Amino acid sequence: MRHVLLVLTLILGLAQTAQAAQTADPAQLAGRIQKKYAALTAFSAEFSQAIRNAASGETEQRSGSFVFKKPTLVRWETVKPEKELLIVGKDAVWDYFEEDKEAYRYAVEEIINSKTMLRFLTGKANLTEDFVVSAAKDEAGPSEAALLLVPREPEPGLVMAKVWVDTTTDMIVRIYIQDFYANTNDLKLAKIVADPKLSDSLFAFTPPKDAKVHDNAPLKGRELKP
Repeated sequence: MRHVLLVLTLILGLAQTAQAAQTADPAQLAGRIQKKYAALTAFSAEFSQAIRNAASGETEQRSGSFVFKKPTLVRWETVKPEKELLIVGKDAVWDYFEEDKEAYRYAVEEIINSKTMLRFLTGKANLTEDFVVSAAKDEAGPSEAALLLVPREPEPGLVMAKVWVDTTTDMIVRIYIQDFYANTNDLKLAKIVADPKLSDSLFAFTPPKDAKVHDNAPLKGRELKP
């Protein structure tokens, strides 16, 4: 009987936590998220990503790891379906494809300002100022809440977004964005670590000697998956 009561108590607790997450005021929750990310100095996570092309109906599945350190240092390492390393450093951005032995170099401002997913993860997207926030009807797990974000000034790369947040930590665990052409980018984060100690060497990159380097490559015509 004690075991049954223990299980019932656990189930009741989870149900109450889930209900509290689902009924959280969207505007207040967005403010909490903004405050949390403003206080962070760094975080790391593993990711799984589904990128859907609306025209072809095809979906590409990707996975890897992500590391961020303020102000704008990023290490985005994809391991499947192919190895790709995106480094946003202090002075330049490198996108390196190991199998093809090709490295593309960009200006930092061009990438940070243009890539919607990176804007969310690095805190450049201000939820409370840049979006009209409401509760999303999508399912959320225990201790999670989903928010619908409609940009006040839509742009081709972002006409709608949704974020799922862990209400116990106020950290984002999933981001879903849709562009003008109905293409979608669905990113899920796991094993999130807040404020890990990270060396700046993680965000430095030197192309291998046998790599073909495209220096100051134009972003137009190439889509960075993040």
